Amino acid sequence: MKSPAKLLLSGGTKRNIVLLAVSGAALIMSICRFRPFPFDMAWVAILLCGIPIITGASIALVTKFDITADLLVSLALVASVYIHEDFAAGEVAFIMQLGALLEDLTVARARAGIEKLVHLTPQTARRLNGSEEEIIPAEQVRVGDTLRVLPGETIPVDGVITSGQTSVNQAVVTGESLPADKGPGDDVSSGTVNQFGAFEMKAAKVGEDSSIQRMILLVKSADAGKAKIVTLADKWAVWIVVIALSASVITWLATHELIRSVTVLVVFCPCALVLATPTAIMAAIGNVTKHGFLVREGDALERLASVKKITFDKTGTLTRGMPEVAAVKSFLPEYTDGALYALAASAERNSEHPLGKAIVRSYKQTSKKLISEPNQFLMIPGQGVSAVYGDTGILAGNEKLFKARDISIPEIIKTEAEGFIDGGCTVIYVAINNQSAGYIALRDTLRPDSAAMIADITGLGIQPVLLTGDHENAAAAIARELHITEVHAGCLPEDKLYWIASYQQQEQDVCMIGDGINDAPALKKANVGIAMGGTGSDIAVDAADIALVDDNVKELPHLLALSKRMMFTIKCNLIFSMTLNFAAIALAITGVLNPVVGALVHNAGSVLVITNSAFLLKWRIKE
Repeated sequence: MKSPAKLLLSGGTKRNIVLLAVSGAALIMSICRFRPFPFDMAWVAILLCGIPIITGASIALVTKFDITADLLVSLALVASVYIHEDFAAGEVAFIMQLGALLEDLTVARARAGIEKLVHLTPQTARRLNGSEEEIIPAEQVRVGDTLRVLPGETIPVDGVITSGQTSVNQAVVTGESLPADKGPGDDVSSGTVNQFGAFEMKAAKVGEDSSIQRMILLVKSADAGKAKIVTLADKWAVWIVVIALSASVITWLATHELIRSVTVLVVFCPCALVLATPTAIMAAIGNVTKHGFLVREGDALERLASVKKITFDKTGTLTRGMPEVAAVKSFLPEYTDGALYALAASAERNSEHPLGKAIVRSYKQTSKKLISEPNQFLMIPGQGVSAVYGDTGILAGNEKLFKARDISIPEIIKTEAEGFIDGGCTVIYVAINNQSAGYIALRDTLRPDSAAMIADITGLGIQPVLLTGDHENAAAAIARELHITEVHAGCLPEDKLYWIASYQQQEQDVCMIGDGINDAPALKKANVGIAMGGTGSDIAVDAADIALVDDNVKELPHLLALSKRMMFTIKCNLIFSMTLNFAAIALAITGVLNPVVGALVHNAGSVLVITNSAFLLKWRIKE
């Protein structure tokens, strides 16, 4: 990811900065009456900053009959030059160009999320013709073809496993942190990753019907549906131009003084109005940057201020996305809970399965002891592991493993284990010397600040909603801990889009916070998308408007409160700038202001607007 500095100073932005620097220096020379050349130095600002404004306004008016704020500025520039008020023309052009630059600086770079999704699309597939295997381009796979997928390979199309046992990482589609064990008859999706055993499958959905291609289409459609906010000065441009021209003409008819008429045009130029929004946005962006946020879309904070619901993905957002041991229970009197834990950790020592790794990692953290190397080790895809330590045989896995070894699980163990399963845990059963010995329960753990963050967001009048691909039990358990009342579990990417669209149809603006590839369409569809920048995928970050760089979720309430404070500042700026304009018009009509003094009044108004916006730089939500 490029640094913010490189993003801001790219392309035409650097050129605009140079033009403004040269024009600013020229205006200072003009007001000091320093003339190294036989013309007023204000002409440098007129040519560098004014000509582009006049050209753009003329093209928009002639080709599209589009009346923008630049049209009034152009009229004021031409009129000021006509009556030889060169400084007034240069100053107005400079201020307007400064406003345009600030708006440019709030626009993020073009995003590459769709391209990255395309790169996830499998390029080849292993098709079986009888006993022969051929590697073909993935787009040539047809419904009904038999395919083979080896460990570590990405599944090329949607289909059904016909033979073999494996575990599949489905994070691309569901966002679940744990892989899903798969066997004959189970569905698999394109873009997901086969982790262990080789298997054969029959293709069911290919091409644009496959899961990964549907997700690409979802991202594209969601992005196209997100409207961009038009600047307020351009929204009011028609009325501003009509009122300004009417006031100027009436002034000339009433006084027959062209200078008063031109002064009306000059003071009516929406300089402070143009600066009112981008200066506040820039200051707010500077503030949230210090709190770990990278704002990638300039108008994101404007949209965030009106959010009524905030939807969270669970895994990796509210939780760490890493399973940890929640409980260990031995039911054999000769083995303590700790002894059972140590044997299970030894059995899983060489396991590549995330659950096995979690047991090993958790044991090291809690016991601070070395884990013994087993004498024998066998990984059984889709079931668990078998190991021998000394003269002790150890099995650790799911019920399929125990059934395959004709080991019964006592009802008392099942009953206790189901209590943990209902609470959102995953249970690993343990057998010692072919006798059921107990279980280990693992669960995804909450981030330390999640509960306080949810409480603070609720206090701001924003309703939190949980949208997760995880199972209902796991989602409900997390929701209970966080006091989230609205939960939707088992969500695929299109389901998350459905819920966000339904809220928007109820005229409720929605913010989505997620970290996975499967969250990208929802991040695009939401009024504002926020991605976890640390643990989140590049595709999720590219799809979002804002990235939380260090994943420090406790700062989210500050971001939401600041967006509302920013809008309050913008409204104050707008009221002030419009009041100043109308007061200046009255003074111009009565002859108190001439074009130069009117331009200076504009300068003072613009400075006050910038100063008021600057207070946002150090604003902090009250604890």
